[in-house]
Amino acid sequence: MIDLCGEIEKFGKGIGNAHRYRLLEALLAGPLTVNELSKKVRLSQPAVSQHLKVLKESDIVQDNRQGKTIFYSLNSHYVVTLLSRLITQMRNDKKKHKR
Repeated sequence: MIDLCGEIEKFGKGIGNAHRYRLLEALLAGPLTVNELSKKVRLSQPAVSQHLKVLKESDIVQDNRQGKTIFYSLNSHYVVTLLSRLITQMRNDKKKHKR
């Protein structure tokens, strides 16, 4: 449970900002570069880069270099796995409290 708490805290930090949430919404359509994201969410390139850094540290976003270009995408496998673990833990806790 302690590991899960740390992971949820890290996830919360990642999505706990309106600008980062808007970046995630933009990435739902597929991989984008910093410049493409900057245009879509109307933030400066340096601001987008800083938010992407937090999202990467939170494992919510991943990057893929193709030549000189870096594409950012949602790390959907990580997010789905994390949320599934949380749901399982909550169900187990609920069963324990019913006894």
